[in-house]
Amino acid sequence: MTAAASPTAPAGSLLTGRWQLAPQVAVRPEPFGALLYHFGTRRLSFLKTRGVLAVVRSLPEHPDVRSALSAAAVPDDAVPQYLHALTALAESSMIVPAQQDSVLQVSPKEDLA
Repeated sequence: MTAAASPTAPAGSLLTGRWQLAPQVAVRPEPFGALLYHFGTRRLSFLKTRGVLAVVRSLPEHPDVRSALSAAAVPDDAVPQYLHALTALAESSMIVPAQQDSVLQVSPKEDLA
């Protein structure tokens, strides 16, 4: 198993490989960002900004986190904060390494309402 395949991998390995929301995670957008609920672990996570939510939702569309941050026009000085947030999400299994041949599409129907 490589470091990039581990959901508890450090921030450096987040920059390699494609990531996605875990299949058991539901997203509820909020004015401050979003709530994420993991039905498997029964954990609740808060995304503090809509920018982080946009990056999380776009992860499956990009070959790695750096590409997702670049596509979202995250300023260089904000990258460490985004990586910190994404690392916390990986450590809590909210985001997981994507399957090599699949792209997870998150539709509005999957959101908690």
